[in-house]
Amino acid sequence: MLHDVEGHAQERTGLAAALARNQLPNSLLLHGAPGIGKQRVALWLAQLLLCSAPSTAGPCGSCHSCRSALRLEHPDLHWFFPLPRPKAAGPDRLGEALEEARYAELASRRADPLRASVPDGQAGIFLAHIHVLLRAAGSRPAMGARKVFIVGDAEALVPQESSPEAANALLKLLEEPPADTTLILTAADPDVLLPTIRSRMLPVRLRPLATAHVERFLTVRTHAPADEAARVARLSEGSIGRALAFLPAAGEPGPLEEIRTAARAWLEAALGDSPVPRLAAAVGLSPAGARGAFSDTLTFFTLWLRDLAAAATGADDVILNADAAEWLRQQARARPRSAAGVPAAIRDVEATLQLTQLNINPQLALARLLRSVHDRLT
Repeated sequence: MLHDVEGHAQERTGLAAALARNQLPNSLLLHGAPGIGKQRVALWLAQLLLCSAPSTAGPCGSCHSCRSALRLEHPDLHWFFPLPRPKAAGPDRLGEALEEARYAELASRRADPLRASVPDGQAGIFLAHIHVLLRAAGSRPAMGARKVFIVGDAEALVPQESSPEAANALLKLLEEPPADTTLILTAADPDVLLPTIRSRMLPVRLRPLATAHVERFLTVRTHAPADEAARVARLSEGSIGRALAFLPAAGEPGPLEEIRTAARAWLEAALGDSPVPRLAAAVGLSPAGARGAFSDTLTFFTLWLRDLAAAATGADDVILNADAAEWLRQQARARPRSAAGVPAAIRDVEATLQLTQLNINPQLALARLLRSVHDRLT
């Protein structure tokens, strides 16, 4: 059973009112920061569209369609999301294998609807899945008057060998959608999508939640201790999905906590007088399959640099890594040039992030970056 929608009341009210006026378009793009609930709002909207007694307050929640949608069992609600490519599936069996994987993942999400938002560079939405979507869109609704398709994390639409991009295949549906079909895409970075896709969809921006909202959710739903909930809520930047990824699980640090720790180690190495820690950090970075993790750690590295500048200027209230505020202040006092050098250092990180889109060696890129950041800050 899906959990209740957290926040985004204003956006949901607007969507429900548009539906009541029969002015809701057939194609929508929900966009906003990772983990803030875009797919949950998309599922709420799908439930509203399929509900037997919808109102401007939202779906009724009690009809057969609502109950089926909340259990992710409604035959006219089709939810697609990134999946790893099945290793043993050849081109002729890829669609079938992906559907098996999708149904297995749906069962997992029914059992555990609260999911951490963690980047996965190995997952994608493949052309074979878009073909499944197109076939379903061309059929009649199974139970009600319409069908709803959700494509979550649509940035993961990936190119296929010797085939057009999966994103291009979606254009066929967007250009001439059946009257009984609604298509909802979600994206953290809508600029990654093809302009031809964006131009055919109504954009709806979802804003980050208040830190107090995230903190309250963690305390009530995950029973996190109050101090831990406050720390993680601050780090989450208004995203419950990100907050969950900072919390420990099975005695191990959360995946985003591990990345945050690794990024702090890069900053420590960059601030040090000896080049040995910088070289060790670069050598310790695996060159094989590391680009996704490398990019994620670079993003956290930027946050540490911004916090260093905030600590140097006395702006403690904007420090995200609040548990390291005293360490950051110590580093800033020891290096008076650090605050002035942070903007240039961040530009270096952003340039390296752009290079990750190319076939670069992460080890060499990190070694060069840490040396450059060292020169900027010391």
